[in-house]
Amino acid sequence: MMKYMQMSLLLILTACGGIRGDGRAPRDLDNACSILDQRPGYLRAFKAAERKWGVPVHVQMATIYQESKFISDARTPLRFSLGVIPVGRQSSAFGYSQALDATWREYQQKEGGRRSRRDSIRDATDFMGWYMAETNRTLGISLADARNQYLAYHDGRTGYRRGTYLSKPWLVRISSEIESRAAMYQRQLPRCS
Repeated sequence: MMKYMQMSLLLILTACGGIRGDGRAPRDLDNACSILDQRPGYLRAFKAAERKWGVPVHVQMATIYQESKFISDARTPLRFSLGVIPVGRQSSAFGYSQALDATWREYQQKEGGRRSRRDSIRDATDFMGWYMAETNRTLGISLADARNQYLAYHDGRTGYRRGTYLSKPWLVRISSEIESRAAMYQRQLPRCS
C-alpha cells in the first residue's frame, strides 16, 4: 500500500513540475500565458521564488528563456577537436537555469540541499532567486532590473563589478533583449488565468 502511495505522489509531483521536466520546451515562448497554461508547475515555482527571494516572475521567466528556452535538461554545445572529435562541453552549465557545477554546489551547501536538481523548475527558480538576491545585496542591482541582473548572472558578480561584459557587445545586446522580454512577460502576466 505504501509503495502505491509513494508512486502516486511521485506521479503527481512530476506532473506539477515539482521534480523534473521532460526535457521539452513549452510551445509559443513569446506568450507567458501559454507557457504557464502548458506547465502549471512553473507558476507555482516562480511565485515561490518571488515570495522567498523577491525576484519578480517576469525577470525569472526572461532569464530562463535566455538560459535554456525552458528546456529542463539543457546543456551547452559540445566542443570538437579537429572539427569532428567530441572533447566535452563548452561548460558545465546544465538545466533550466544553466547553473555551473561549482555555483550549483555552493547553492546546495548554503540553501538548496544535496537533493536539489538543476532540471527541477522549483529548484532552478529557487537557485536563481538565491543568486539574484545575493547580487542585489552585494552589488545593489534591483531584483526587477532584468538587464543588469542577467549581466551579473552571466559573468558572475566579480565579472560584473569589473565590467567584463563591456568587452562583449553580444552579451550587452542579449541583456537588452532579456530586458525587453521581461517587460513583455510583465505586460502579459496579469491577463493569465
